[in-house]
Amino acid sequence: MATFCKYSLISSLIFISFIHGSVSTELDILLTFKKSIEDSKNYLSSWSNNSAIHYCNWTGIACSTTPSLSVTSINLQSLNLSGEISSSICELRNLSHLNLADNLFNQPIPLHLSQCSSLETLNLSNNLIWGTIPDPIFLFRSLKVLDFSRNHIEGKIPESIGSLKELQVLNLGSNLLSGNVPSIFGNLTELVVLDLSENSYMVSEIPSDIGKLGKLEQLLLQSSGFHGGLPDSLVGLQKLTILDVSQNNLTGGIPEALGSSLKNLVSFDVSQNRLFGSFPSGICGVKGLVSLSLHTNFFNGSIPDSINVCLNLERFQVQNNEFSGDFPTGLWSLPKIKLVRAENNRFSGTIPESVSMAAQLEQVQIDNNSFISKIPQGLGSIKSLYRFSASLNGFYGELPPNFCDSPVMSIINLSHNSLSGEIPELKKCRKLVSFSLADNSLTGHIPASLSDLPVLTYLDLSDNNLTGPIPQSLQNLKLALFNVSFNKLSGRVPYSLISGLPASFLQGNPELCGPGLPNQCSDDQQRHQTIGLTTLTCALISLAFAVGTMLIVGGFIVYHRSYKRRSQIGLWRSVFFYPLRVTEHDLIMGMDEKSAVGGPGIFGRVYIISLPSGELVAVKKLFNFGIQSSKSLKAEIKTLAKIRHKNIVKILGFCHSDDTIFLIYEFLEKGSLGEMISRPDFSLQWSIRLRIAIGVAQGLAYLHKDYVPHLLHRNVKSKNILLDGDFEPKLTDFSLDRIVGESTFQSAMSSESPFSCYNAPEYGYTKKPTEEMDVYSFGVVLLELVTGRQAERAEASDSIDVVKWVRRKVNITNGAFQVLDPKISSSSQQEMLGALEVALRCTSVMPEKRPSMCEVVKSLQCLGSRTTCLPSIELSASEVEHN
Repeated sequence: MATFCKYSLISSLIFISFIHGSVSTELDILLTFKKSIEDSKNYLSSWSNNSAIHYCNWTGIACSTTPSLSVTSINLQSLNLSGEISSSICELRNLSHLNLADNLFNQPIPLHLSQCSSLETLNLSNNLIWGTIPDPIFLFRSLKVLDFSRNHIEGKIPESIGSLKELQVLNLGSNLLSGNVPSIFGNLTELVVLDLSENSYMVSEIPSDIGKLGKLEQLLLQSSGFHGGLPDSLVGLQKLTILDVSQNNLTGGIPEALGSSLKNLVSFDVSQNRLFGSFPSGICGVKGLVSLSLHTNFFNGSIPDSINVCLNLERFQVQNNEFSGDFPTGLWSLPKIKLVRAENNRFSGTIPESVSMAAQLEQVQIDNNSFISKIPQGLGSIKSLYRFSASLNGFYGELPPNFCDSPVMSIINLSHNSLSGEIPELKKCRKLVSFSLADNSLTGHIPASLSDLPVLTYLDLSDNNLTGPIPQSLQNLKLALFNVSFNKLSGRVPYSLISGLPASFLQGNPELCGPGLPNQCSDDQQRHQTIGLTTLTCALISLAFAVGTMLIVGGFIVYHRSYKRRSQIGLWRSVFFYPLRVTEHDLIMGMDEKSAVGGPGIFGRVYIISLPSGELVAVKKLFNFGIQSSKSLKAEIKTLAKIRHKNIVKILGFCHSDDTIFLIYEFLEKGSLGEMISRPDFSLQWSIRLRIAIGVAQGLAYLHKDYVPHLLHRNVKSKNILLDGDFEPKLTDFSLDRIVGESTFQSAMSSESPFSCYNAPEYGYTKKPTEEMDVYSFGVVLLELVTGRQAERAEASDSIDVVKWVRRKVNITNGAFQVLDPKISSSSQQEMLGALEVALRCTSVMPEKRPSMCEVVKSLQCLGSRTTCLPSIELSASEVEHN
């Protein structure tokens, strides 16, 4: 009966609507709209004049029944539609919601949609929409939701958006917007969500009038080229729950009042900027905070213990900063904490036993700090912990027997500490994949219970004092990495481990024996002798076995020669700072002309090698390095490998023998800046060039002043600046003198032209390296970026180096403008002139007149922020080279 009444009601409504003429009208409008659409998957098959289904029940259509039956919503999201968005849709007078997101519409923003007078929601996100946002967008008077995100929209944000006073959601994220963000937000008082994220061409300060948005709950500005400081006006966003300004170029500190004002914050992310100063202690008052991300900035000082009032905190990320002092112990016992990342800082302190109270803790990464304590027994009682990484610290004492009791534990890295005692039996963490205790002082046997861990894949116990045999049962595991080198192990090595591993992962254990190792096991030798006698007897008894005997003898000769060749290669030692699935055999076999990058450098050649896992790494094979003990070599490379800066290439590990070093670096896909500049079609826009210059300057400033011990690069040139996929620069070949030795370094540098224009003038009469020499070399790179010229050209007709060429040009009228790369838009000339002035100061003939790298960073950032930085190209006569 109810069903009958329902259909009767619908029939009555349809009849009434027909009387008023709206059925045929709206149906025709929808069919006209469909004609402009390409429906490759036939999702709109119900949209038909002959369909038995009423159009209000067509796919994606919703109607209201009052005051009359009419289309109010069209939702065609994720239907693989393309073609054109027809203006006919605006003839639906009561249409309030239009959602065409996640399709393939390829056209400019359809301005005719502004004729949809009742439209409240317009969602065209994740299409192929291109072009600029039209200024007449203010015609969408009733709009509450405007979502153009994840398209190819470019140009500036029009000020007319400020007239959409009913707007609650504005999402322009993931586009190609550029320029300054206008001050339009004072009018958008109803705004709840503002998303301008991932617009990498935008160059703007954060508008201060955003602070007037009293109803704003989400502010998403990440990855959009914002610079300058965080405006103090943000304290007015008292309903804000999510603040994300990560991955920008923000500088300065965090307003102290910000934390104490934003009481409703759930997520606070300012990571990957250039913010500095102390920890924003006001944030400790935000008790509802769930996620706090400050990582990859220049924050220093300590973290106050008052952070423990954030009882809802789940994610705490402060890695890659300069924090020091004791790590707040209260953080370890927060009841909801799930993630703690504080690696690459200078934290000291302990992990208290109260860590057991963090019952939801899942991941801890505190590598490369100065923690000094024992591993607490309470850690083993956390059943949700799946990663504990604390390498490169000062943890000492014995491992508690329950430290791997978490049933979901997957990664443990306690390498490069001072742990002692025996390795406990591991039976409960059956999901353990990676286990590293390398470079400690552990003793005793390798636990046989390791073989009971079914998914264990990476096992590194190298550089300890372990004794006894290698458990035979370990060969039952599918180990991609098994490194027990430099212990005191003895006995037979399981054959399957020998056959699948390089000798370098077993070396340093003179009492190990087995096929392919320097020592043959005694029972193997006896068995071989018996086989030899039996074979000889059989040969004398029957001529029929002569051929078989010859084959056995021939095989023995081939094996003996192969063994002899292997023994002549020499011992290899490997140290990995990351879990790499690579052996020195993989490296040697991968180093051929196909994998070589460029020509041989003065210290060796670089190869790009694909690991068995598919990961790419860069391997530098160093030639003619100085004679150093294995211990000192390891210490020097370890010093460099601890460097963690976004503009310095990571050293992932190294292998070395008596005459060769393989340095393993992270791979950067765009290659070197020098190679890019040398191409005839080199045409990077200025904003990217300036970002490269700032990044390189930051890397050098970090080496000179912030890293301990202070380091010099000593070989700064554009070929030693690598670029990742986003053109973020990273310095490589830094401080090689510490690895190859001073005399070898000097000899190698002298083998290159001592008159290279990258070398400071004083290089010819003093061999003492200085920061000023690095500054000079950086200045040459900056000149390359400003002029678009290679530092040293090979053509006979134009062989003058870039330093001399620039100095001769700037000494004539308007010469400074003549050296600017003509491929760059004239709108960037003022910034380029400012950069040219910095480069000329860096390349001053007199070292004392060169700025420090810290000063260079500030000057270039000043240009990037477009504050008042007026260039002044004035050179004294002593600084200009005349012909």
